[in-house]
Amino acid sequence: MKPPVFSTLGCRLNAYETEAMKELAAQAGLSGAVVVNTCAVTAEAVRKAKQEIRKLARENPGAAIIVTGCAAQTEPETFAAMTEVTRVVGNHEKMQPETWAALAPKGADFIGETERVMVDDILSVKETAGHLIDGFGRHRAYVQVQNGCDHRCTFCIIPFGRGNSRSVPAGVVVEQVKRLVDRGFAEVVLTGVDLTSWGADLPGAPRLGDLVMRILRLVPDLARLRISSIDSIEADDNLMLAIATEPRLMPHLHLSLQHGDDMILKRMKRRHLRDDAIRFCEEARRLRPGIVFGADIIAGFPTETEEMFENSLRLVEDCGLTFLHVFPYSARKGTPAARMPRVAGPLIKDRAARLRAAGEAALARHLVAEVGQLRQVLTEGPRLGRTEYFTEVSFDRDMPEGTVMSLRISGHDGARLLA
Repeated sequence: MKPPVFSTLGCRLNAYETEAMKELAAQAGLSGAVVVNTCAVTAEAVRKAKQEIRKLARENPGAAIIVTGCAAQTEPETFAAMTEVTRVVGNHEKMQPETWAALAPKGADFIGETERVMVDDILSVKETAGHLIDGFGRHRAYVQVQNGCDHRCTFCIIPFGRGNSRSVPAGVVVEQVKRLVDRGFAEVVLTGVDLTSWGADLPGAPRLGDLVMRILRLVPDLARLRISSIDSIEADDNLMLAIATEPRLMPHLHLSLQHGDDMILKRMKRRHLRDDAIRFCEEARRLRPGIVFGADIIAGFPTETEEMFENSLRLVEDCGLTFLHVFPYSARKGTPAARMPRVAGPLIKDRAARLRAAGEAALARHLVAEVGQLRQVLTEGPRLGRTEYFTEVSFDRDMPEGTVMSLRISGHDGARLLA
């Protein structure tokens, strides 16, 4: 029996869910199939998904091709029209054991023409799927505590791929973190689509900071806790308290900023202004000196002038950003931004390059400042690890994997620290 081939495109959350699908497929006895977990964040992501499907079909002749993920949810007809595709499965359906039970028994001949698409209305889903997994990642474990998004940013198709916000109850999260620590994981990362909305749909409407404090209190043997991308305007008091007082909460935050100009932020339907972002970074840095920030920023959003773009460029220094994820704007069909006056493609490309250059300069400054410092490094491989600030470190000798070690930073190679 040949195990299924899985391919993951896009975000860390997709990678997490692929691990869950592997377990569900194995339990169902699925064999000889190819599963492609797609991303829909940009038009380019959809193009790459189609390219990946064609490549895998060539490499696995005769195999059933099952396409799922955000692009399958938002554009099922696009993938159903591909001759290579056997079945299109929605984001909710991919986490259901009965889906995989239906896919498994008859191998490549189980599909009827009218049954090719299994995609229901994701916005009607009210609860998170029960698919917590114990140990995605070798030495750093990721725990999905939230899915979906209640906000409707004008550029974003993701709510239509992920549905409305749903939270995993705190008790369930704590129990999983305990299991992961018992299995030897030194670091756990809390992840979600809109992480700072965690708890709004739970009894009593707890906040993300409440969950962080509860984990740290009830799992004393957890060495390191991280939180993934957050919306800084939604950071609650307990989250800020944890940043200030909990050394086991790592001093690195990735912020969903998206732009540095107030008019563009309003046209994006974001909930913060430029000064809000700057104030948050200043306050977090006051509470936790040395904390570092990453950020998502979009270049070339519709109606963006050179002056507006310069405000984004200056945000790198004004917020003290270290790690930049730059996205050239890509129109997504069905979003309000797709109907706004567009910036010329070459100009978008140029602005994205300038933002990336600013990000590379910021990272270079960070690397220089780290030389000579004693850092706590989680070893992810015999020659690679990450500091508490999430900066990559290369070792000059083999290290035991999966441990947190105090190492003196001796230099850098332009991309990583050296120790």
